[in-house]
Amino acid sequence: YKFVTMSEKIFNSILYEISKTIVSSTDYIENIKYISHIMRTYLNYENVFITVLNPKTNQMETLGNLDLSYKKGEGAIGKVWEYGIPIVIPDISQEDFFLNKLNRKIKEKSFSFIAVPIKVSNRVVGVLAVDKKYSKKEPLSEHSNFLSIVANFLGSYLKLYINFEEEKRKIEEEKKYLEKQLKALINQSQIEGIIGKSKVIKDLSETIKRIAPTPATVLLTGESGVGKEVFAKAIHYNSPRAKKPFIKINCAAIPEDLLESELFGYEKGAFTGANTTKKGKFELANGGTIFLDEIGDMPVLLQAKLLRVLQEKEIERLGGSKPIKVDVRIIAATNKDLEKMVEEGTFREDLFYRLNVISIYIPPLRERKEDIPVLAYYFLDKFNKEYSRNLKFSDELIDIFVDYDWPGNIRQLQNTIERMVILARHEILTKEDLPADIKKQIEKKTPQKTEKEVKLTRKLQLPKTVEEIEKQAIIDALEETGYVIKKAAKKLGMTPRQVRYRMEKYNIPIKK
Repeated sequence: YKFVTMSEKIFNSILYEISKTIVSSTDYIENIKYISHIMRTYLNYENVFITVLNPKTNQMETLGNLDLSYKKGEGAIGKVWEYGIPIVIPDISQEDFFLNKLNRKIKEKSFSFIAVPIKVSNRVVGVLAVDKKYSKKEPLSEHSNFLSIVANFLGSYLKLYINFEEEKRKIEEEKKYLEKQLKALINQSQIEGIIGKSKVIKDLSETIKRIAPTPATVLLTGESGVGKEVFAKAIHYNSPRAKKPFIKINCAAIPEDLLESELFGYEKGAFTGANTTKKGKFELANGGTIFLDEIGDMPVLLQAKLLRVLQEKEIERLGGSKPIKVDVRIIAATNKDLEKMVEEGTFREDLFYRLNVISIYIPPLRERKEDIPVLAYYFLDKFNKEYSRNLKFSDELIDIFVDYDWPGNIRQLQNTIERMVILARHEILTKEDLPADIKKQIEKKTPQKTEKEVKLTRKLQLPKTVEEIEKQAIIDALEETGYVIKKAAKKLGMTPRQVRYRMEKYNIPIKK
């Protein structure tokens, strides 16, 4: 741009500073304020008004060194806004339509006012205006031309900012959609706490839905760490007893001489130190559920008392003689082979059959590898929130997770991911972030995987993009509805046209 006066160098310097400001930061509001400051400093403008349509709120805002608001058609700025043409007022004291919202002392001092439109694609989105001291010697056209150039800069900048905000909005929408789909995938069992997409987990979830409403005693079996307590809670909280207590007691963690008093309570004076009467876990769980973890470690003498609770629905406190009726559902769990213990005489046969009304075996993680990525992402999300991190898994790490046998099952996977999140030094978690003992076991294990094995591992992973999740959701809905697009659309919350468009986009064939 060429200016005809000595102000040329100043104008060019300002344009340079404005361009530097625009490319140095994405903070739209602060950038506009700084541009206003530059113009006041270099050109000694009394005031700089930059009134724009905020793309976030869709409201008109005046930025710069002033706090004013205008409507279309109101005053000089409102007219520029409405008609999209510049206005130059040499002496505002001579113009009746000038509102003078700043209450300038125009009788003591004369001001010139210049306002130019800020446009995006020929649409007025703002107004740039200035006050300057009135001077007969200085041509205002020079300032008007300069301000029009600055307005063009601001218009281009605002267009970029609007596009940027639109992209951000789309990304946020995609993120929310992805989170919704992941949540649906993780919680497709519709039972809180039970995470997985394997057939066995889906079958177990259906079993829990059927048995939860009944009062039947349940025996949960499986290796340590498979989540027996989670399943016990799922049964309780999906039952009519959900609002009553859920009380857990670990039969292996409490010494034999204390376990009886913990379970059944005691009367005052029952033994040395029994200074008051104490209720046991069965009384505290009355109306609810008691979860007897590691039932295989319960002493044989106590097994007889537990059998009486199951048969008679009553207990006796230590030192007491009066039976106390209790209404408690019993869920027991063990990682031991109770049938073998019955044969060996270390577990009562009659108690075993009383507990084994409904038996649920929870397989180890190595037997349902398709659940590993789902659980891994679930725990990562949980610990990211807990420790205010934003970490992600590398593809290699997910492959390792799926490959590893997890002898400690879900508990070990959860603890491993928590440790990695706490100690992570980079945003992407990799093999290097694994605990030393797991890395050592991996290195000892199998040689390089074949291409077929790599493909299988990838297949077990969670979808990494919204498109993959959306495509799978559409295929699932179509298969469930026999490829009736109208029904599938209703299931997905879409219109039939949207479903057809996506089927074409993802090359999903229609099966007859």
